[in-house]
Amino acid sequence: MDYREEMKQLRDTLNAHGYRYYVLDEPTISDFEYDHMLRRLEDLEAEHPEEITPDSPTQRVGGQTLSEFQQVRHAVPLESLQDVFNDDEVCRFLEKVPLDRAVYSVEPKVDGLSVALEYRDGVFVRGATRGDGQVGEDVTENLRTIRSIPMTLPEKLPRLIVRGEVYMARSVFEEINARREIEGKPLMANPRNAAAGSLRQLDPKIAAQRRLDIAVFNLQLAEGRTFTTHTETLDYLASQHFKVIPHKPLEKDSDILAEIAALGDSRDQFPFDIDGAVIKLDDLRDRETLGSTAKFPKWAIAYKYPPETKPTLLKNIVVQVGRTGVLTPKAELAPVRLAGTTVTFATLHNQDFITQKDVRIGDTVLVRKAGEIIPEIVEVVADKRPADAQPYFLPDTCPVCGAPVVRDEDGAALRCTGAECPAQLLRNLTHFASRNAMDIDGLGPAVMQNLIDSGLIHTAADLYALQPEQLEPLERMGKKSAQNAVDAIARSRENDLWRLIYALGIRQVGEKAAKLLAQHFRTMSALRAATEEELTSLDDVGPITAKYVSQWMQSPQSIDLLDRLEAAGVNMTCKEEILDTRFAGMTFVLTGALEKFTRDEAGEMIEKRGGKAAGSVSKKTTYVVAGENAGSKLQKARDLHIPVLTEDEFLALLQ
Repeated sequence: MDYREEMKQLRDTLNAHGYRYYVLDEPTISDFEYDHMLRRLEDLEAEHPEEITPDSPTQRVGGQTLSEFQQVRHAVPLESLQDVFNDDEVCRFLEKVPLDRAVYSVEPKVDGLSVALEYRDGVFVRGATRGDGQVGEDVTENLRTIRSIPMTLPEKLPRLIVRGEVYMARSVFEEINARREIEGKPLMANPRNAAAGSLRQLDPKIAAQRRLDIAVFNLQLAEGRTFTTHTETLDYLASQHFKVIPHKPLEKDSDILAEIAALGDSRDQFPFDIDGAVIKLDDLRDRETLGSTAKFPKWAIAYKYPPETKPTLLKNIVVQVGRTGVLTPKAELAPVRLAGTTVTFATLHNQDFITQKDVRIGDTVLVRKAGEIIPEIVEVVADKRPADAQPYFLPDTCPVCGAPVVRDEDGAALRCTGAECPAQLLRNLTHFASRNAMDIDGLGPAVMQNLIDSGLIHTAADLYALQPEQLEPLERMGKKSAQNAVDAIARSRENDLWRLIYALGIRQVGEKAAKLLAQHFRTMSALRAATEEELTSLDDVGPITAKYVSQWMQSPQSIDLLDRLEAAGVNMTCKEEILDTRFAGMTFVLTGALEKFTRDEAGEMIEKRGGKAAGSVSKKTTYVVAGENAGSKLQKARDLHIPVLTEDEFLALLQ
């Protein structure tokens, strides 16, 4: 078969299977078969890059990291809807529509981020956020990562614009948060915020990892096609392989109200969060006749559901120790049905929350689901409090390891100080082995959990005693994988000191701080002996960070860990030499698309010459190095009269 024919066949087959999987939810082949065909297409495209087409599934994730999003003026405004909050307001809206007989489309209101998708001759060319309805942001590259958005359409209209709501499925949200907890990263607040933040990532690869989805709910523009009703447009969009919002055409007021109530009762059955129901006039000509006010269309409203709140008994308060050592109190509740699920626990956040609400064991409390996801206590029903109920205080010692508990100086959290606390072990070990720390390939969270469960490791130092035959029987391991893991562990012994410092997971010590500490103190023994005063004498090391470093180094568990790591042959000295000090006291900011080096490479060049690479422009910035499509940082540099260098001019400074 000719390679061109094979590539076309693979594209068509993969796109067809992608449509069945991501839109219809009816996969007909295994992931293995799909991945095998995709790999073959990738190989052919690498050999024949001139044959790559916009509809290729390989083009879902690509492009350079952006410095900022460009503004887009919508060809058709993306209007917002007037909110209503009860049945009477719905009926008043229906009465105001000056039509004898009218059909309305009732749809769930997805709690996500509204976008417009534009197609030219059947090919997806641009996508933008709603913004203010008139002007939004170009997020085309991030939208390409959403598998349910078709890259090409069966019918090649000259121009087609559709509107949809980008969302993060609840299952994906929960999975990502579980992983972020293990990695010690801040948890996402709710699926809506998670979707919005993911879609506005400047790096499309990050957006792709978030596995966003979309529900299309309106046809904005269709050149070469005419329609009479909204229902017709949605049916047409479904035929063009869009994932279309569920919708029901209804005429009677009573049926519309019943459907609104039914959608509210079945919120938990949708893969996405909904915060209301949308009622739209179905006839498109009638919509044009009614028109819009300065703010809203006159032919549609959004019914907003109130958060469901119910009373229940607070039976007990249990304290959990998270992967970062934070003590989190949870209320154990008598079972209560909320938003379609049975709730038995609710978060109490921290001691400040408990004190403010005066929550006590034995209280009757009002409970709701924050963001329709997380159960929380709204208030205490004071007149139902038992006479013997006592104020509650979190313990002074960790309930898992018994180590002292301290309050964060910069927040309300109480945190276990035990460096080897079992509750924090998975997070600590996963971080230790991560790419930017000790970079031990093959030791992700799942493998690390297996090592912990099997009793093979209790601290990071135990990694360096592992043998291949100990790893082979573990799940996700085989003979080759076991040997590769042991080899990767062995290689990590030779890492530079800064990687080890960062890998230790000391609070407020990120990569930059770790590099600074390594370059200044040069050895781990010198860092261990450093006083808080010595630490704060360094630029960018404040008193809180200095205190955390000093406390960690003085902990008996930390001392034991470092001694064992050194005995295992882990490098304890800084290998990175300062080439010269020509950039001493200088701060550089890198912006735009750089061609001759990456930002990380440029940062290393700067640091090896005594300078500092920063992420934002300020009066203290010495130079801004600007690549293509430099945005707000470049403008700020000009406003502050800071010298701007091209890549070549920057390289000239290194000579």
